[in-house]
Amino acid sequence: MQTLQAETQEMIAQSVRDFGEIHIAPYRDEWDEQEHFPVEIFHKLGELGLMGVLVPEAYGGSGFGYHEYVRAIAELAKFDPGIGLSMAAHNSLCTGHILSFGNEEQKQRWLPKLASGEWIGAWGLTEPNTGSDAGRMKTTAKKEGEYWILNGSKNFITHGISGNVAVVIARTGAQGDAHGMTAFVIEKGTEGFTSGKKEKKLGMRTSETAELIFQDCKVHESNVLGKVGEGFVQAMKILDGGRISIAALSLGIAQGAYEAALAYAQERQQFGKPIATFQGISFKLADMATEIEASRLLIAQAATLKNEGKKVNKESAMAKYYASEVACRVANEAVQIFGGYGFTKDYPVEKYYRDVKLCTIGEGTSEIQKLVISRAILS
Repeated sequence: MQTLQAETQEMIAQSVRDFGEIHIAPYRDEWDEQEHFPVEIFHKLGELGLMGVLVPEAYGGSGFGYHEYVRAIAELAKFDPGIGLSMAAHNSLCTGHILSFGNEEQKQRWLPKLASGEWIGAWGLTEPNTGSDAGRMKTTAKKEGEYWILNGSKNFITHGISGNVAVVIARTGAQGDAHGMTAFVIEKGTEGFTSGKKEKKLGMRTSETAELIFQDCKVHESNVLGKVGEGFVQAMKILDGGRISIAALSLGIAQGAYEAALAYAQERQQFGKPIATFQGISFKLADMATEIEASRLLIAQAATLKNEGKKVNKESAMAKYYASEVACRVANEAVQIFGGYGFTKDYPVEKYYRDVKLCTIGEGTSEIQKLVISRAILS
């Protein structure tokens, strides 16, 4: 069984590598420079089955588990972390929320389009004044007959402009009440639902980040996911899986930066020999390799628990926290090994260095992960 899983994962990895060499690598620098979100790439990823990795075949998905999903994200991240981030957000957040909490009619209605890559998904929780403190959101939804009327805004939303459908958490009860928020599925084109400004970012520039704006947005009650008042609790469960995604993204960035630094250190000569032969450099590479492997094992543990349907709150937070911090260290050391060249756009480590910082912030900061972990071990 394990041999079959390993073969499947390697097949997926090779498929992503082949795809990346043709469809991403030649355009990566141009997209980054122009802050271009290549929508067409995600339609192509849908054809590969990577926009519905965890979605059962009955709904048009690939029907894989978290180990395969982690491998796909990590391999994509080596080519372009922004592409990996968008693929992960589409799968874990929007698609994953509908898969986990939608009824049969809702799954049949939206999952096939999302899993095929025909539609791109967004997920709205964060607001301008409520990042880590999401429970105090100001976006409201008030019931009027068969409809809910939404007013407010969300920011830092992946695919906020290009997304065809968004899962949005809005307040339907008292502010701060964990059972006073509800999840809605809102399609692009719904009256009162628009996009705001696109963020100009340090890194992850090939992943679109923008505002979602609701002005008397009218959403039918059939678009409510689960029960009214369950939205925040649902979102926290979705983020448990999402943290594994960001951990996998971190792993891919770290691996890409490490491999580039390793190759360069063996080629670059100073004082008549490769710089990899100097202890200062070889020890950096040893630390990088060790921490990457530790990240991989933490992620594998979380993925196994998730596949088994077990509680993964602590383990996913550990994986996300550790892998993202490791990736930052590895990218930093990779730039150091490249020296002055690492500070230029002629080599890939400069981009890894810019892109990686998001991993310690998105889907829960490192500080929030430590809060989650400490609560779990002290409870």
